[in-house]
Formats: sequence, structure tokens, C-alpha cells
Amino acid sequence: MNLNTPTFSSFTHDGLQLAFFDEGDPAGVPVLLIHGFASTANVNWVHPGWLKTLGDAGYRVIAMDNRGHGASDKPHDAEAYRPWVMAGDAIALLDHLGIPEANVMGYSMGARISVFAALANPHRVRSLVLGGLGIGMTDGVGDWDPIADALLAPSLEAVTHTRGRMFRAFAEQTKSDHVALAVCIRGSRDLVARSDMAKLDMPTLIGVGTKDDIAGSPQELAALMQNAEALDIPGRDHMLAVGDKVFKQAVLAFYARVAHR
Repeated sequence: MNLNTPTFSSFTHDGLQLAFFDEGDPAGVPVLLIHGFASTANVNWVHPGWLKTLGDAGYRVIAMDNRGHGASDKPHDAEAYRPWVMAGDAIALLDHLGIPEANVMGYSMGARISVFAALANPHRVRSLVLGGLGIGMTDGVGDWDPIADALLAPSLEAVTHTRGRMFRAFAEQTKSDHVALAVCIRGSRDLVARSDMAKLDMPTLIGVGTKDDIAGSPQELAALMQNAEALDIPGRDHMLAVGDKVFKQAVLAFYARVAHR
């Protein structure tokens, strides 16, 4: 675990202050990282070593705290968390930094946001890395209402739902705004049509842990796309796959292959 927190800045979009960092080689190929539900840029990308891994490889590494998370503003309206709205934040960050095109990598909810960003702005997305979300992107990942209920429960001890307890504990660990997360999980679950996945032609890597019971098959999602490959992350569940060394090595190899596109 790497705990060297980078310096965050902020910018305004859609009436919200959004926190971000811009690290690595300023002249390097930019990689925009979009974190998952109930996480933060630090928890998803700094502490598991992604900032160091990508920075050491010569990339410009950019990540923000999604609305409702971390140091960014936290609206309490579910409509503010629709995935295409959050995708607009990501593209606005590229605009703010004057970056015309970036490799975009998202984990879990961040993978969904990445796809919505790529659909709306394909010319801005050089490649996609989708972690922690396979065919669940199009087919759904089960009933998430118990997670919202768990976040609004009076205490962790009051939560009996297994997955609800996992996310409530994670939210407490990250000192999150429980109400913002509850409305986020209710607003951000829009699925991507299979026909829309088929429109995406940028190189794509889809990585899912073999013990992940949330994401769904990466192979099934890859098969819907024009230029995608699937990666099984051995022995990892939804929470642990993100920092796995197999995943990191695969992403670096993938970026080396798409560098000349």
C-alpha cells in the first residue's frame, strides 16, 4: 500500500467543486483514472499503487474524486449521479487541463462512467481499461437497493445484508457522506445497451477478479465490442482485484501495445 497522497487541486463543473490530482510526467501520455462507488481517487488509485506504477512508467496520471465522494461536492439528488452526468465531469476535467485525448481507466462504477464518456466523446478516449465490471455493464449486477438501505442504517451493526455490510464498512473506512452515497447508488445504475457497446472501437482491456461475484463475465462483455480483450485476475474478489499485480502488469502491456495507434 502506498500512502504518499498527492497534492489535489479543484475545478468547477455543473455547479460543483470537484477535486483532482495531476501527477506523473507532465509530458507523458495522459491516463485518466475514474474510481468506483464509495471509493476515492486516493483509495482506488494511490494507496493500491496505481499512481506509482503508471507514473514510474512515464505516464501523466490524472484522477478526481467523483461527485459525492472524497473532497468533491456531494449533492443529495439521485439525478445528479446518472452515469452520463458523471461522465461529463470526467470530460470536463480533460477540458480544464487542456487534454484533447486520454487513455481512460475506470473501476466498477468508474468503468460504467468510462463507457458513457467514451460513447458521448469517442474522439477524447484513446483507449479504455474497464476493471471490476464485465457483462454486468449491460445486464446488471443484481439488486443494489440493500446497499442504499445499509448506507442509511443507523449503524453498521444494524445491517444484516452481506453485501450491504461490506459497502457500509467501506464507506465508514473512507469517512464518506452516507446520504450522498445512498442517492448515488440509486442514480448511477443505468445499463449500457449491448448495441452501444458494439459501437466502441477503441482498444479496450476488461479485467475482473475470478472471485468477483458482482462484475459478471469480462469475456462476454469483450465479445460485444469491436476491439476488446478480457483479463481474468486470479483469486481476487471485487474489492481486492483493483490493486493486483497481474492487473497492473496487464495494463502496462496493454498501454505499450496501443501506444502506436
